[in-house]
Amino acid sequence: MKKILATAAVAAILSATGALAETIKIGVTPGEHAQIMEKVKEVAQPKGLDIEIFEFSDYVVPNQALNDGELDANSFQHKPYLDNQIADRKFDLVDVAYTVNFPMGVYSKKVKSFDELADDATIAIPNDPTNGGRALLILADKGAIKLKEGVGLKVTTADITENKKNFKFVELDAAQLPRSIDDVDAAAINTNYALEAGLDPMNGTILKEGEKAPYINLIAVRTADKDKPWVKTLIESYHSDPVKQFIVDKYKGAAVPSW
Repeated sequence: MKKILATAAVAAILSATGALAETIKIGVTPGEHAQIMEKVKEVAQPKGLDIEIFEFSDYVVPNQALNDGELDANSFQHKPYLDNQIADRKFDLVDVAYTVNFPMGVYSKKVKSFDELADDATIAIPNDPTNGGRALLILADKGAIKLKEGVGLKVTTADITENKKNFKFVELDAAQLPRSIDDVDAAAINTNYALEAGLDPMNGTILKEGEKAPYINLIAVRTADKDKPWVKTLIESYHSDPVKQFIVDKYKGAAVPSW
């Protein structure tokens, strides 16, 4: 009996110190997604979930790695992007929780307001279908261009029906856009890459996406894993008050909790 009790006591100690914690691997992009996940890791540890964080510099590899079983989850993308990846690459992935929203902004070192952009100005936009479309929708909301009726979110430059100022569009990898600012008149940049490059999403844009745009970020897992207990623990940890407060305090509106 004493041996059984001693074994139980050791197990309890190991559990309390996290030695028996379940370990999962989560892919993120550098910057705010990685920083937020570090806070989530803090919250998850006492719940018996140990998170290993892996940073990826682009938007394609984290979904491939998740689908291939090299990751257990990822947290870096919005739903339109995930849906497009699933449709194009036949990934067996599913979103399980919303996280934060990062309104996309248009930045420039040449002008101080969007209306100052000259005719034939060159605007750089992301080269992936969903974020490139997202940039064009911002310009359409401004009235700078017009798009085909009913085109939805999958917008490309081929869908532009009116471009009064004859803007020229250059499509680049999203991660490279901050480096392009010196070479173009303006660039539409995802907030995570803007923050990483030292840009100011709150006060440094010449045009900004509305907060109600359908681009809230999410946590994705393999479909087969969506009901596993660790997924519930991960979501509870992310949707906790300490994580929400961390986001509010650190990003001051550049990132908005969306749960």
